Amino acid sequence: MGVDYYSILKVDRKATDEDLKKSYRRLAMKWHPDKNPNTKKEAETKFKKISEAYEVLSDPQKRSIYDQYGEEGLKDMPPPGSSSNGFNPRNAEDIFAEFFGNSPFGFGSPGPGRSTGPGRSTRFQSDGGGIFGGFSSSETSFRSYSDGYPGNLTPRKPPPVESKLPCSLEELYSGSTRKMKISRTVVDANGNLVPETDILTIDVKPGWKKGTKITFPDKGNEQPNQLPADLIFVIDEKPHNVYQRDGNDLIMNQKVSLADAIGGTTVNLITLDGRNLTVTIDDIVSPGYELVIPKEGMPAVREPGNRGDLRVRFEVKFPTRLTTKQRARLRRAMGE
Repeated sequence: MGVDYYSILKVDRKATDEDLKKSYRRLAMKWHPDKNPNTKKEAETKFKKISEAYEVLSDPQKRSIYDQYGEEGLKDMPPPGSSSNGFNPRNAEDIFAEFFGNSPFGFGSPGPGRSTGPGRSTRFQSDGGGIFGGFSSSETSFRSYSDGYPGNLTPRKPPPVESKLPCSLEELYSGSTRKMKISRTVVDANGNLVPETDILTIDVKPGWKKGTKITFPDKGNEQPNQLPADLIFVIDEKPHNVYQRDGNDLIMNQKVSLADAIGGTTVNLITLDGRNLTVTIDDIVSPGYELVIPKEGMPAVREPGNRGDLRVRFEVKFPTRLTTKQRARLRRAMGE
């Protein structure tokens, strides 16, 4: 069949007119060149494809021919009021303007016989003599929303919407995948605000810290005549009952008796990834003593394969009272 208009518009072959409008509106807003200044050439191509797909599938005659004969059938279809052969796609911006009028980007098609005014236009033409290299082609003009519009108005984009994403230290140690269900309002094909739910996937990377931001562009609420807000999730660390985080290091507090502090002891730990770690203490543990276990801290995001340290801080438990005999034994043991 050549070009698959249904795939381009992301609808199935039983799509209704309402389905087509809804899909066109969403895709056209996403891929309009003025909304993609950093990838404008790619956006222009996709925008033209989306517009052409909508033009064919929304027209019962064109759609019927396309369903029966595919792209080749449309090539032989004479344009309205013409005796020549070949489907000639409409100006992509004209279709866009039919949906949005003076669009959220602050521009609109001037329509036949009307001047574009002083604003500049960016024009492009597809390779291969026509859109998709088959149909006869007409130029499509995209006017920058900063030019050719009264007052040089630009669409307003609301500030991003931020939401905390609480994560356990275990998740930030090993990484995890979170599925977030969001509810928001969107503008449908008729310009009405309707509720919508969506599932967002967040891949939490090992070593991410509190304050790390994950941005989903244009996933905030939509409003007429403005751009949708971005949705930002901000990593927040849940308190842990054993470990505290200090940069890439982990800190834990360990209590030992005075006898163990002097005579040596063994500390058994469970790491954040579930390993059993046994540490033998041969040194005299004085108040404030800290044992550093290298490479047992959090992953270093900017240094793949590297980790911080685990710092064990000891608290010596002194007895509250001793008998006379215990005091004498302690003095003899200390050589006094």
